[in-house]
Amino acid sequence: MDYTGIPVISATGLFTPEDSITNEELVASFNAYVERFNSENAEAIAAGDIEPLQPSSVEFIEKASGIKARHVMAKEPVLDPAIMAPRWPERPDEQLSILAEIGVKACRQALERAGRDVADVDAVLCAASNMQRPYPAMAVEIQDALGIDGFGFDMNVACSSATFGIQTAADYIRAGNARSVLVVSPEITSGHLNWRDRDSHFIFGDVATAVLVEDKAIAPEQHWEILGTKLKTVFSNNIRNNFGFLNRAHPESADAPDKLFVQEGRKVFKEVVPMVATMICEEADKLGIDPQTLRRLWLHQANAGMNRLIAQRVLGHEASDDESPTVLDTYGNTSSAGSIIAFDLHNADLAPGDTGLICSFGAGYSAGTVFVRKVG
Repeated sequence: MDYTGIPVISATGLFTPEDSITNEELVASFNAYVERFNSENAEAIAAGDIEPLQPSSVEFIEKASGIKARHVMAKEPVLDPAIMAPRWPERPDEQLSILAEIGVKACRQALERAGRDVADVDAVLCAASNMQRPYPAMAVEIQDALGIDGFGFDMNVACSSATFGIQTAADYIRAGNARSVLVVSPEITSGHLNWRDRDSHFIFGDVATAVLVEDKAIAPEQHWEILGTKLKTVFSNNIRNNFGFLNRAHPESADAPDKLFVQEGRKVFKEVVPMVATMICEEADKLGIDPQTLRRLWLHQANAGMNRLIAQRVLGHEASDDESPTVLDTYGNTSSAGSIIAFDLHNADLAPGDTGLICSFGAGYSAGTVFVRKVG
């Protein structure tokens, strides 16, 4: 077969945990914790030694983020005021890890949709921000579980991991180093979230996505041609997570709040919106695409307000739900998987020739754009 060196998206896969936590459930749990904390520390609070914790509310959460619910892998312990963190039995090394398990499920769906056999796949890139361990690579475990004879490696660029993975896969196709690459983003973000922090306890959810990037010559009749990609990073501490194996060198700080997700939300909003909107428009111009003609924007699902402003700056008008669909309300922020979920659930109705944009942005700062055109 004569290969083209033209990268396309052949199919996507999505694994969604069965359990979902509504804002009402989350607020009830959080406020029970607040009441317990304030009661147990009543004397210190009265003496002015510590500040009392403030309760949360459904109205506060929805105004701050647009999130109404989120899927999780372990609902009961997250909602338990005495735990407020995911818990599941530790698995022996011989058993498939939980992150690989959900990644494999998303990959199998993508392969099935494309009519692709694992023997046809050359590589697996595990592109995610919430890795289960430093090594062996999650990608290699997923590759082994699928039975793929090739190679795999992990990559972490926070919420932009999936788009960075797509460009990396596309570059392999262009260079002829691979013909079929799975980019998988399993995100169990619930393990890295401080569920006792009023300003962020509502943000994240768990999920796994997969994107099958292939040479156009072997792609199914209906696919998405990758017109161009652009990646950008600018260092910032405004979104940070200090958890890692080096924490064991200082065990007294292992449970400190900054060992989980922390952010300066207002600064992130102010700095990321113009950076991403400008990046999109400049790259569209390089590709000869009028950004205002983009049929659909599949944006990173972090904050409804950010997406609204970015879409408005790109399209030149207030975007409709059809032009910039959201999954944030039911999935929450799923880190690198967010824009892929939006693409997976909201692309079937587009017509051949329609162009769209998959875009991510997050900690780093990192941002990635993938311009696509529907074929077939």
